[in-house]
Amino acid sequence: MGVLRRISSRTLMFPRVLESANRFFNTLPVPSSPLSTGIHVLYCPDSVGIVAKISECIASRGGNILEADIFVPQNKNVFYSRSEFVFDPTKWPRAQMDEDILNLSKKFNANRSVVRVPSIDPKYKIVVLASKQDHCLVDLLHAWQDGKLPVDISSIISNHDRLPNSHVIRFLERHNIPYHYLSTTKENKREDEILHLVQDTDFLVLARYMQVLSRSFLNRYKKDVINIHHGLLPSFKGGNPSRQAFHAGVKLIGATSHFVTEELDEGPIIEQMVERVSHKDNLLSFVQKSENLEKQCLLKAIKSYCELRVLPYEENRTVVF
Repeated sequence: MGVLRRISSRTLMFPRVLESANRFFNTLPVPSSPLSTGIHVLYCPDSVGIVAKISECIASRGGNILEADIFVPQNKNVFYSRSEFVFDPTKWPRAQMDEDILNLSKKFNANRSVVRVPSIDPKYKIVVLASKQDHCLVDLLHAWQDGKLPVDISSIISNHDRLPNSHVIRFLERHNIPYHYLSTTKENKREDEILHLVQDTDFLVLARYMQVLSRSFLNRYKKDVINIHHGLLPSFKGGNPSRQAFHAGVKLIGATSHFVTEELDEGPIIEQMVERVSHKDNLLSFVQKSENLEKQCLLKAIKSYCELRVLPYEENRTVVF
């Protein structure tokens, strides 16, 4: 009976404990609005106090830095930083943030200073150019569909005419993404028409687009173009380089994603990936490994670009945080 009385007593007290706990939690302060995440990158001449001023700018508006990366090259008077921070949009309106960051940029004579709030700012608008090979294009489309790429794909441009019942065309039709087939020749690369179609984009992606963009096109477009190519160049140029590399018995393959410049395949590198191959690989597995690297490398490069992780460094290099 004594045991039963003790159990009954605790049972009677339990609702009181819950009531006290509820009263306690109800008195805790509740954030006035959900916090947003911002990203700021700065590239400027090096000087004393830059980090302190970035922190002060964010903290003075109630923000809090979650992550910060800094790079100051030896013997070079330049400073690079990337900061991720949280803030309350009601206390730090987006327009005020732009003004504060602009003042910070002027103070340090910045070469580049960009702030972005992914949950508020429009997604990057891109156009993807592709040729006959589908692997990079299909991978980008599926990543975009799954929400893994913070972009809006305005259209696909290709010099290859895909059949109406092909996987790519069916996918694009389901998602209302236009497909522009522009047949090219050595004499006519259709660059004026391409330029017209990409005028409102933030940057372009070449997903195994087997045409060289001219200096005139790049000068008129004036924005970044991201390309991907396999790591078999320059050792195996010309037709079917994968077959050449396979028969040469290479042991290491790779992929490189870079910015497009006037010099073919020599723009600043954004991302590179490698993988070992061996005598156990047949031609099919060799090609599959090479294509998988290209897909992964291009996707990583685009994500890094959209997350403001890529900054110019020297004449033909990049800082990638």
